[in-house]
Amino acid sequence: MMYTQIKRNLDWGRVPILVVLAIAGSLLAGCSKPVPDDGKDAQVMRFENLYNYRYCEVFLIGGTPFPKDLSAAFYNTTDRNGGATTRDSCSDEIWATVDVDAMKEQYNVLGVFKNGPRFWLYEWIELPVGAERQFGETHARWMGKVKLPKNFGKEGSTTYKTNSVTRKSKQGYKKGQMVFILDDPDGTPWVMQAYSRIKDPTLSYDDLKTLDKRLKLPEGWTYRTKVLEEDLTIGAINGNARITQDELENSYNALFEMDGQTNYNYLP
Repeated sequence: MMYTQIKRNLDWGRVPILVVLAIAGSLLAGCSKPVPDDGKDAQVMRFENLYNYRYCEVFLIGGTPFPKDLSAAFYNTTDRNGGATTRDSCSDEIWATVDVDAMKEQYNVLGVFKNGPRFWLYEWIELPVGAERQFGETHARWMGKVKLPKNFGKEGSTTYKTNSVTRKSKQGYKKGQMVFILDDPDGTPWVMQAYSRIKDPTLSYDDLKTLDKRLKLPEGWTYRTKVLEEDLTIGAINGNARITQDELENSYNALFEMDGQTNYNYLP
């Protein structure tokens, strides 16, 4: 559920988002387009049994392209499209029916991004859930709105960098599960929240066990696996969380301290 992948797609296949927005901005400088307010009646929901569960997201992007001030409402397929029984909430067949050009026109937004497929590595997540919409044959529910950073769209802008996000969710892993961790040069552990098939359509769960052989880790960074000795819960501090990505666009949560608080219950 991260804005950081949006840079790869927008309206037309895999055209870089900055190219698309530059075209729009040259014609509509200063023009602002809102995103649907589908979170106004959001209710907190909890989803269980998510470990290695396939999901996708649709981002509706609004704001102003010049000066760049962008935000996105995102819609997640978790627990939709038969996923409760199949553990696949966005099959290739229905995901292919999401027409970004049609969605852009329908919702009158600056752009639409298809984020996925991805696979949760949480056991559970608890967060506000809003209205459901249908994109082609894919059903997804509002699960948040994010403000996009100024360096949004720049290649490598989120890779092995600390990205602060506003988040109301809590998530957790179960004792005995394997987790995949980046340790940065300061000793902060970053636990993988989801792996991605955006850059590598063949990436599998088993590949994560030896991912260190493939990643081009910056100096001082390491990658490891860990079987949890107890349940692990990760949240936010005063609504703030920190995420990063590797070059395959797998996403990680930082376990950190701030204002005398920690966003975790246990350091693996």
